[in-house]
Amino acid sequence: MLHTPLAHYLPNVSKLVFGCMGLGGGWNKDPITSTHLKQTHECIDNAIEGGINFFDHADIYTFGKAEQVFGQALSERPELREHIYIQSKCGIKFADDKGPKRYDFSADWIEQSVENSLKRLNTQYLDVLMLHRPDPLMEIDEVARVFSCLKESGKVKHFAVSNMQQHQMNFLQHALDMPIVANQIEASLQKHQFIDEGLYAGNSDGKDINFTPGNIEYCRSFDIQIQSWGSLCQGLYTGGDLSNASQADINTSILVNKLAAIYGTSAEAIVLAWLLRHPASIQPIIGTTNAKRIKASCEAINVHLSREHWYALYESAKGCEVP
Repeated sequence: MLHTPLAHYLPNVSKLVFGCMGLGGGWNKDPITSTHLKQTHECIDNAIEGGINFFDHADIYTFGKAEQVFGQALSERPELREHIYIQSKCGIKFADDKGPKRYDFSADWIEQSVENSLKRLNTQYLDVLMLHRPDPLMEIDEVARVFSCLKESGKVKHFAVSNMQQHQMNFLQHALDMPIVANQIEASLQKHQFIDEGLYAGNSDGKDINFTPGNIEYCRSFDIQIQSWGSLCQGLYTGGDLSNASQADINTSILVNKLAAIYGTSAEAIVLAWLLRHPASIQPIIGTTNAKRIKASCEAINVHLSREHWYALYESAKGCEVP
């Protein structure tokens, strides 16, 4: 199994990440209930039992309730904090009386977001703080100053980005006196454009592929951890509703289950193993709160797809052979 770049900064960090977006109830203003808290405890336990010690948050998830309910769980089990890593994100503002949905990398907002996340999570520090989506109005020197203050205060150990391409990362890194340790992007067997971009280089059939040229290679060159969101394809290939699916998705679902039988594992493990097989040492994020699916997903770390099976899955998801 390939190394995990983030392990340079977070020793023994797991190869899978538990995404906490589904915690705390729905995207509404309803209060957190005992049922939500019970679910959070169960998800934490199931993740840890499966070998996951890294938990991914964002200040906006379920309007802050995901962090809040996770913090309530930590308050009931304070000894847990030293055995897990917590990552959160900031930078997205939803539409309000001040303006439309927007991104905000101002020092004031980053600092305020971190303070609020720490309070909700009931923790003194974040292991990783991630800028959630690129802000066209980002002032890199301002970001650098607030990052330095947060690091010096001990409130944030490491810094990362999400949904950025190589030029944006490189631009920001020039102003920082600490490394960007990770970049979280949408990547999965279904959302395979991160593979297409390199495969169609110099090929006219790739003229409409506009992913992030060189992003994967940039991260690999500087040992930046690539994390993938949407890794399980919302269950499309693992028992999801295929009534409106494309023929390629139907065929891929069949192939995933066929390979699961061959490898003696779950369909979820095959979908995730496709990401793990890539030499960039991608760190998949799983967002399910279903106990069986969490367990099934954790089987992925023991699956090493053959080159032929990896390409078979890729071809199936593409709906055509490689160029």
